[in-house]
Amino acid sequence: MLTDLNTKPVTLAVSDSNRIVAAMFAAAFGAMLLFGVGFAQSSVLHNAAHDSRHAASFPCH
Repeated sequence: MLTDLNTKPVTLAVSDSNRIVAAMFAAAFGAMLLFGVGFAQSSVLHNAAHDSRHAASFPCH
């Protein structure tokens, strides 16, 4: 295996507009998740958690 000792790490230039778009997407996704869980019926949340436990092979009863 050959190695080159003269390599330099690659740096990526991220523009401010890309950072703003990513931050807005993360904020919108977080708000959607928060409000989706906050306004859901408790039985819906229970059933979703129950089904997730079964899908992951965790016992729940």
